[in-house]
Amino acid sequence: VHVDTAARRDHSRCRDDANELRPIESMSKRLLIFDCDGVLVDSECLATDVLLDDIRAAGAKIDDHTAYTRFLGRSDETVFGILRDEFDVSFTRSEIALMQEHLNARLRSELCPIAGVVDALNSIDQRVCVASSSQPERIRLSLSATGLLGHFEPHIYSASMVANGKPAPDLFLHAAAAVGAAPEHCIVIEDSPAGIRAAQSAGMTVLAYHGGSHAALSNLETTVKALQPDACFDDMRALPDLIAEIAMRARNSDSAATVAAKETG
Repeated sequence: VHVDTAARRDHSRCRDDANELRPIESMSKRLLIFDCDGVLVDSECLATDVLLDDIRAAGAKIDDHTAYTRFLGRSDETVFGILRDEFDVSFTRSEIALMQEHLNARLRSELCPIAGVVDALNSIDQRVCVASSSQPERIRLSLSATGLLGHFEPHIYSASMVANGKPAPDLFLHAAAAVGAAPEHCIVIEDSPAGIRAAQSAGMTVLAYHGGSHAALSNLETTVKALQPDACFDDMRALPDLIAEIAMRARNSDSAATVAAKETG
């Protein structure tokens, strides 16, 4: 994974309308919501390879860039709907199940955690959960295969649990409600445009990670920066510093509010 040294210094702030990360009120109540694929586990290339193999076997032609651009961060239901409606490619339930078996086999044997994520998780002492477009079984498989499951169980939430997947805010709002956190107290770590838009629609702070192995193939850095998340970074080791900066600004905001209240009182 390429380390963006500038991002490690200033965390590549992406919002044009702010000179600093916005604080989150009552930081002790905050919740960190992680996407799974491409944020915790480096699975996007594996999943796209399996999908494209089956698409090509069905006689259709979709290149890698199109696949990443159209499918990244979306649920299986959405992906297969796009294939059916836009590319005239349909799969039966048994074909989809077989495809999932192929992917699961590769995940078990080839999947790795995102570089630096274990150290980052060990350095974070806030509440955490996972909110992913994947099915619950695949999320747990991916986290188990990479040794990350213990960091999140039982707080694992799937798009299958809500009416509308990303880019709708439903999944993130569901996760926050399940853990007992207000949206304004949530920080989402995402890599996909759909996920970033979902977090923004939910009224949550969003940190865009673009350091997975799929980033170059999908032109991810340019794409996510155009969405103006609260910060962008490509080295997961920078995450604790980003969280600490938000916490510091929250403390300063709380102190300022206390002084103002005393002055007006």
